[in-house]
Amino acid sequence: MRREAQLPNLLRIATRQSPLALWQANHVKALLEAAHPQLTITLVPLSTAGDRMLSQTLAGVGGKGLFVKELEDALLENRADLAVHSMKDVTVHIPPGLCLSAFLAGDDPRDAFVSNRYATLVELPRGARVGTSSLRRKSQLLALRPDLVMEDLRGNVGTRLTRLDENKFDAVLLACAGLKRLGFAARIREALDVDRFVPAIGQGVIGIECRAADVTMQKLLLPLNDAASATRLAAERALNAGLGGSCQAPVAGHAVLREAVGARGEAQKRLRLTGLVASPDGTRIIKDHIEGDANDAQALGEKLAGRLLESGGGEILRALGSAL
Repeated sequence: MRREAQLPNLLRIATRQSPLALWQANHVKALLEAAHPQLTITLVPLSTAGDRMLSQTLAGVGGKGLFVKELEDALLENRADLAVHSMKDVTVHIPPGLCLSAFLAGDDPRDAFVSNRYATLVELPRGARVGTSSLRRKSQLLALRPDLVMEDLRGNVGTRLTRLDENKFDAVLLACAGLKRLGFAARIREALDVDRFVPAIGQGVIGIECRAADVTMQKLLLPLNDAASATRLAAERALNAGLGGSCQAPVAGHAVLREAVGARGEAQKRLRLTGLVASPDGTRIIKDHIEGDANDAQALGEKLAGRLLESGGGEILRALGSAL
């Protein structure tokens, strides 16, 4: 007779040390404690290379993957049992021995326009200084407003808001989800529409990573997994993989699920995926969308990636690759 694996008494969650990362880790901790009251859960705060290397642009130091490597190392070295991530920071390729086991219900995926003097993006005067560390945000903003001056802005959410308050910038672009989670929802002057300003792949979704062989841990995470987020991420991450998975290129993708009625009157879930590849200066924007059965999420992402590459996205990405 096969014995069930013994449930752990102590569970360790690896997290970055930023206020937003700690909020996310504590949120996961609370959900796990509610689902499994017998567990004792502790946080393992870690400093990542992405948090330390603030004097350089994100693309210049290796992209968003620098925010997860130390957390993944802690899992592989058995110094932690889980790692909590903002899914927009997680690279396409997961290290051997690890897996993404759960995705929480998604929060607001939109980008936020934040300014102390201007209510909307349209109100910014010519030559206004806008701070962001994201190539995706820079390229899309320059496509809409080539008259603006884009300046690099690194650091956690509080640091970026402080620099705005010190009049270093006329406006900054941040994620709505992060601002809301930290209690800064009132700082959002305009939430940018996802059709006009395509979000980052995985934006607004918290993901949980663990060791692939740890079946017991994966079972513990089942109550936290949101099926809609998992489907959305399957499409968006397949799109990213099909485009080469670079963290150093202006790539965006956002999936939306909706209920539909089939030809025979049956309930169906449909998925609409928008993808974008841009030149860093915003002069070329390759954008397309695809819609289909939500059960085919990964295939839809792969197909859209192919269409974007054929439409000029491949040329942009090749030029960026040779310039790095």
